[in-house]
Amino acid sequence: MKNSTEEFIFVLHGLNDTSTNITIYFAFGLLVYIMTLCVNLMLIILVILDKTLHEPMYVFICSLLVNGICGASAVYPKILADLLSDSHVVSYTPCLIQTCVIFCYSLCEITCLTVMAYDRYVAICKPLEYLTIMTHQKVMKLLAFSWLFSLLQTAIVAVLTVSEPLCGNDIDMLYCSNWEVVKLSCKDVTMMDVYGNILIISHFAQMTFIIISYIYIIRTSLRSTTGRVKFMQTCLPHLITLTNFNVSLLFDVVYSRYIKSQTQQALRSILGMEFLIVPPLLNPIIYGMKLTQMRQEFVKMYINKFKTVRMD
Repeated sequence: MKNSTEEFIFVLHGLNDTSTNITIYFAFGLLVYIMTLCVNLMLIILVILDKTLHEPMYVFICSLLVNGICGASAVYPKILADLLSDSHVVSYTPCLIQTCVIFCYSLCEITCLTVMAYDRYVAICKPLEYLTIMTHQKVMKLLAFSWLFSLLQTAIVAVLTVSEPLCGNDIDMLYCSNWEVVKLSCKDVTMMDVYGNILIISHFAQMTFIIISYIYIIRTSLRSTTGRVKFMQTCLPHLITLTNFNVSLLFDVVYSRYIKSQTQQALRSILGMEFLIVPPLLNPIIYGMKLTQMRQEFVKMYINKFKTVRMD
């Protein structure tokens, strides 16, 4: 079976176990998606409008939240539409676009967290040099790196995926996953495996950088009460976010590559989506609750808006 970007159709089997209570699943999914969009957009708007939050840390958080919206929006609309449809199919081009957006989201998430770790390292370990090191130009370069590096890696994946002739069209997931598409290839996928290993090495390299950064951060923070307070306020949310994303991503990797039993389809579908559902929803809540300045400005901004509306 040869690829055809116009006629080739994939069949998604992730919703096979959801024939009952479809209305409940749809309502719950729509509610979670709306909540994800709202909490992320509220903090993004807050950072944009409040000049006191125009600092590197909040700019990087804003970038992370934008990425979360991209990741969530890559899967929710299609899944919600499929819940209301009897036909769970997707053509080749939309499927490829979805795999690329999800792939870019995953790569950009870890790159953003790496950049944020560097920012916290400089802020806590080199506080007197922070403004000199983290200039506006430096922040813009780090932002550009986190996005362009991820886009470049995703573009390579897209090229390798498109070059694979397919001999099947059944995807045992709720959405189009790059690994699920590659498994349908008619020929040897050595190139994709090699590139996948390169990405894994890149991921572990970034994780190593983050761990080393936090070793220095923790050592510095323990030297003073002020340092410990600053660590709890600004670094703990980052560690929670990092752990949350990596655990969620681990579920997806394990269940997409190693769990084959069809009797566990529902469990596999849920855990395979966790990295697309949990981090985008929890990240803004974690940062909004734990970062004192952001929480205070958030409350102040929306109380003022409420008062203005009441006066009108």
